Order: sequence, then C-alpha cells, then structure tokens
Amino acid sequence: MSLINIRALGVTLSTPLFANLTLSLAAGDRIGLVAANGRGKSTLLRCITGAFEPTTGEIFRARGLTVGHMEQNLPAGLEKLTFREAVLSALTPEQQESESWRADVTLEELEVPEALRARRLDALSGGWQRIALVARVRVGEPDVLLLDEPTNHLDLSKIAMLEAWLGALPRDMPVIISSHDRAFLDAVTNRTLFLRPERSQLFALPYSRARAALDEADAAEERRFEKDMKTAQQLRQQAAKLNNIGINSGSDLLVVKTKQLKARAERIEEAARPAHQENSAGAIRLANRGTHAKVLVTLEDAPVETPNGTLLFRTGQKFICQGDRIVLLGLNGAGKTRLVGQLRRAVEAAGGTLDGIKATSSLVLGYGDQALSDLSDEKTPHDTIIHRFDIGDQRARSLLAGAGFSIEMQGRSVGQLSGGQKARLGMLVLRLAEPNFFLLDEPTNHLDIEGQEALERELTAREASCLFVSHDRAFVRAVANRFWLIEKRRLVEVDGPEDFFTEAALSA
Repeated sequence: MSLINIRALGVTLSTPLFANLTLSLAAGDRIGLVAANGRGKSTLLRCITGAFEPTTGEIFRARGLTVGHMEQNLPAGLEKLTFREAVLSALTPEQQESESWRADVTLEELEVPEALRARRLDALSGGWQRIALVARVRVGEPDVLLLDEPTNHLDLSKIAMLEAWLGALPRDMPVIISSHDRAFLDAVTNRTLFLRPERSQLFALPYSRARAALDEADAAEERRFEKDMKTAQQLRQQAAKLNNIGINSGSDLLVVKTKQLKARAERIEEAARPAHQENSAGAIRLANRGTHAKVLVTLEDAPVETPNGTLLFRTGQKFICQGDRIVLLGLNGAGKTRLVGQLRRAVEAAGGTLDGIKATSSLVLGYGDQALSDLSDEKTPHDTIIHRFDIGDQRARSLLAGAGFSIEMQGRSVGQLSGGQKARLGMLVLRLAEPNFFLLDEPTNHLDIEGQEALERELTAREASCLFVSHDRAFVRAVANRFWLIEKRRLVEVDGPEDFFTEAALSA
C-alpha cells in the first residue's frame, strides 16, 4: 500500500527544476534521490512535507502519516543547545515533559558518546552536528524519514555507523535520501530516482546499477532520436523530388503525395524527443604544469605531532613521485590533516625543507582543503580571480562563466555562495595556479556526483601528481594508485583501501 503518492508534480522557479513527476512511496522503500546541486532535491523533500507549494501536481499522504525531515543546516539558535537538549527540543512540550527518555534511546541508537551529550552543538564538529540533525528527526518516531545530505561532514566511521543505523530501522519504514555519496547510496537504498527538469527516471535498483541502467536508457533514447530525425529527413527529400516531378508533369496525385510525405515528416519530428542532456553546473578542469623531477617530495621519518607536541606518528622514509596519486588513510584523529598541513608548510618554506620533509625546487603546489579556507568570504568570485592571476577582466569573466558563474553570481560575495559553488570556484583557482602537485583535503565534500566524476577524470586523465585525504570511498577507488595508512603511530604503504574501509566500519 502506498503511503505517499506524487502525481504530475512540478516546480518552476527561475527555470523548471522538475516537471510531471509521478512517484509512489510504499513500506520498505529506500529511495536514493540524485541530481546535481541546485536541481530540486531539497525542494522536492520540502514539497513532500508540505513546507513548499509545488507549481503543478498533487501529493497525497496516507491519513495520520507523520514525516520526519532532516534538512541540511542547523535551525537558527540550535547551536546554543547541548546535544541532548537539541534532540529533546524536537519533541512536543508534552512529550518533553513525560517522554524525555525518547531522546536518550535515540542517542543510544546513534551511538553518541556520553561525554558529547552535554556539550553545546557549536563546540562539536560538523559531523556530530549532522548526527544531531538525524537524531532530531528520529526521536519523534515518524512513519517516513526524509534525509537531506546526511553524510556531509561525516568521517568513514560515522558513515558506517549511519549505514548500520539505517539497516537496523524497521524494515517497513520508508526512507528517501538525497545524497552525493555514491558508496553510501549503494549501501542503504533499493531504488534510485534521478530528478530531471523534464523526464525524471526511477529504477528499482541501488545507485551504481541504476546509473548504468540510466546511461543505457539515455543512449537508447539518443539512438531513437537520431533514427527518427534521419527518417524525417529522408521523407522530406522524397517529398522534394516528388514535388519537382509533380510540377513538371502537372500531376495532382504527386502533389497530394508530396503533402502526405511532408506531414509524416512533421509528425515524426514533433514526436521525437532528444535524450536528456545534463545542464552542467559548470566545468571542472585542472592544469598539470609538469616537471622534470621524478621525486617531488621526500619524507625523512618526519614526526607528525599535535599542537601541544604529542607525537601522533612518524612517516618513515617515503617518496612522492611524478604520477603518484596517493590517498592518506587513517581513523579520525590519526593525524591526516596534520600531515597535509606539514607538507604544505614544507613546500612553501624557503628551500622547500621543513621538519624532515623536502620538496623539489621545481614543485608548484595546488592546495585545497575541506573548509575552502583559501577563499575569502568577503571577496567576490571575480575579485578572487582577478586579484590572484594576471589574466585581465574579460578572461576572468569568461573563465568564471565556464565554471558555472553567471554575471550576477560573479558579483556576489563568496560567503553568499552555496558549498557546491564555492567548491567549483576553488577548483578554478587550482587550475589557474597551474600546479604540478596537488594537495587536497576532502576535495569532494561540496561537489555533486557530476562534479566528483569530473574531478576524477581530470586527476586521472592528466596523470596528475597528488596526495589527498577523502572519506568518499567511490572517489578513493577511482583516483588513488598508492595507499598510505596511518596505524600504530607509523605511516605504512598498503596494497589497497578495502581493509581500511572494513576496519573503519567495524570501529563505528
């Protein structure tokens, strides 16, 4: 039995986000909602809750149905509450008075450490804030869960915990999950909805298999369209020949036949529908300056320490060479970001040497971190580019347009941009720096799937040299060709990431 029925739903803002969407949500459905940034995923979830009025269509909910909706951002003022208070505040005043135990049960379900429950949210990491949002939705025990980007800011152990938690929910509880995490979608969904402006596509498959089916359907649609266009062209050519013969011979029959052929061609052209073409959110391209040096960075048993001097691990002797795409693996707190910071400081230091790390003199660094800290929130995208690179106003505007920034967006402050827009600006800055070595800390954090795949292609096709940290398992599998693991206070090289992924899941 369907709990929610969506019929011919459409939303148009400045442009159509989606149209004529029909969907039934039944018990046990775990639907992955996939689209590029800004293409209507969050809007659709808000339509389902009734918080947003669609342009066209209707939504029917089963009588008495309760819907729990986890949005992407903390509600205003929530950051001042403790973790437990934030969860408890999601209940009605009456429930808070007599059923406060619900909050404790939910915190246990989500394995929130006792020490964190009394801490204010603004003192916690983005990952724990995200878990708090999930807990607030779950504590009311809704009939349906809607989760908007639940894995944002989560490390691998928390992602694994969230996967296990979703798997432990009642089997008949339907869940809709908007996410750009491909491996997560594969683990927790059984259906996939690709949201599109005209013809959204639903498959009874998890993401990767659904994506393959979608690509095949799009290719078949493109072949049908080309065949129909070719048939229509042939009919018009036949009509033109018959028309000439009819005029020369004075045959009324041939004139009639000509009109019939033209009419058939018009009907075919009107019915033919081109395959979906993704309207890109902006191109991601990188540059690879190249260098004659074979060894780019040498690590001579460098110590990696906390700010107060506590040793986290030692690197041993390691070399980063041309063409290496090294992923740095380790549990949360192992020191991954600390090593990335030391590498950056060593490259930027006079002589390229610092604390046991030596960079070749020809190394040109391209650095990006998960907080996009290299971008100033006060500057505009146009100012960001024009003040860093000597490329001229017109070239700067053209490059920004190619990266998905309209003239109006180019004049906004960076602080007003979405996470995805900031990420694309950061990638453009990386490209214009023309590095020969990329140092990337969570580069896919704010990118949609289209952007992730574009970055994967750029790094691999250009044979870029890089060291990166990522919790995105699909990205790691696609990009890395070497694997460094922090374990037992040492940095060791391993054959692949899968054992670590399993360990991270078991530690959740």
